[in-house]
Amino acid sequence: MARSDNLTGAFLMMGSMASYRISDSFMKSLAGDIPMFQLLFLRGILTTLAVGVIAWKMGALRAQVPRRDWGAIGLRMVGEIGTAYFFLTALFHMPIANVTAILQAIPLTLTLTAAVVFRDPVGWRRMSAILVGFVGVMLIVRPGTQDFNVYSFYSLAAVGFVTLRDLSTRALSRDIPSMFVTLITSASIMVFFGLGSLSGEWAEVDMRTSGLIVGAAVMIIGGYLFSVMVMRVGEVSFIAPFRYTGLIWALVLGWAVFGEWPEPLTLLGAAIVVGSGLFMLYREAQLGRKTRLSRDLRPR
Repeated sequence: MARSDNLTGAFLMMGSMASYRISDSFMKSLAGDIPMFQLLFLRGILTTLAVGVIAWKMGALRAQVPRRDWGAIGLRMVGEIGTAYFFLTALFHMPIANVTAILQAIPLTLTLTAAVVFRDPVGWRRMSAILVGFVGVMLIVRPGTQDFNVYSFYSLAAVGFVTLRDLSTRALSRDIPSMFVTLITSASIMVFFGLGSLSGEWAEVDMRTSGLIVGAAVMIIGGYLFSVMVMRVGEVSFIAPFRYTGLIWALVLGWAVFGEWPEPLTLLGAAIVVGSGLFMLYREAQLGRKTRLSRDLRPR
């Protein structure tokens, strides 16, 4: 019996989250051994070459980009570069599960920002879920406590840049291939951090380092591919909750690879953030069903 589209989409989403978190663990393993700008440049070379080949095979390089979309692409590049810098800086200095838990607030920030920028309607239920979710974030970062440091701000900054990236993506025309946009943003990271790495000394790259960089590149390419594939199958309302499996991967990898385990308050905050996000997805699915039903019942 063939798998349903929803089940296929769920596996692709879980594969995407696993790929990203394993890539993060490879990068975190190199913290202190290789300067971050050099590390992102080397990974960017491999990633850009691979994505370029995939985009060429898919015919995405022949895409015609309307002039009005270049502004959104430029903002997406800024969001991607900012995300890479702030996220990895935080990752190198904080437990991987803590950083990943803070990133789970992205659906909340996306909904809130879309309401302000695009005038998307947000009812009191979803607004309440956003506020509760931010309480969960505060439990994770715990300002004013001993565990709070500047890298907590870096994690929050990464959330802001991911929000900018995703909202810029939303503003793009639907005709622009996803792999074309992915190639441009991957190349922008390579160029930006390559130029930035020229201002400092480069570290020697040995066999271990090379293996970890290649592993990180392979995993993030897998994440890109799964992310593109998941948008083409199944229902978003069914597939989207599987995004939170990334937090499970972060907990397992943090414990198994780095000997890290979050404090109970951090786990409670993560549970609140995830619960708020799941409620948001549930409400959006409900509203989508109501809209479709009213459209179907409308006299023709």
